[in-house]
Amino acid sequence: MLAFWIALQFLSCLPIRLPGMPAPQELGRSLLFYPLVGLLFGAVLWGLHGLLAGTPLLLHAALLLAAWVVLSGGLHLDGLADSADAWLGGFGDRERTLEIMKDPRSGPIAVVTLGLVLLLKFTALVALIEQGGAMALVVAPLIGRSALLALFLTTRYMRAGGLGQALADHVPRQVGQQVLVASGVACVALGGIPGGLAVLLAALLFVWLRRVMIQRLGGTTGDTAGALLELLEMAVLVGWVLF
Repeated sequence: MLAFWIALQFLSCLPIRLPGMPAPQELGRSLLFYPLVGLLFGAVLWGLHGLLAGTPLLLHAALLLAAWVVLSGGLHLDGLADSADAWLGGFGDRERTLEIMKDPRSGPIAVVTLGLVLLLKFTALVALIEQGGAMALVVAPLIGRSALLALFLTTRYMRAGGLGQALADHVPRQVGQQVLVASGVACVALGGIPGGLAVLLAALLFVWLRRVMIQRLGGTTGDTAGALLELLEMAVLVGWVLF
């Protein structure tokens, strides 16, 4: 269970205390529980959606989005902002891109990117509430955090040392693949045909974004992993509305 608590502590804002610094093997195993954390996030959002029944539509969607951001502590939005700045300011250069990601300051492109992603999430939530597509609230976080597992299973981590390197080096690969399959099945079981289409859309976008990372950096970083999660969640919500 320690690996689960590590995953929950890292991916959420919950005040979880661990008994000391986890071993690298436990950090790697924690990746296996990322989809479960996503499922828990989805359950919280789905429950909140039910509690907000009858609330004015725009306020309903805004409260759901605010809860979504707070649950993760804005961790992945920070990665999205850093990645946006780095991709524009890096001018195609690997070392410059990695250096910009270390800068805690956010430039205009980061602000614009965050605004657009949050706007698309918000408007998609409005449409989903109108259409009765609440199950997307469960499937999107599940897919997003499953994608992190898939990324670390398949992609080189570019910063030596630290948490990300331990995750990449020590994740149990065979079990990780089984967890990914189970996560995809869960999306279809929960969401039916829309859930299956969401998995397909996310898989296609994952392949493209991973290719972009490899072309620019040779692999992934914590920031690009966060950006991947945010973009996939947004795509799932928008796709659920459109298709």
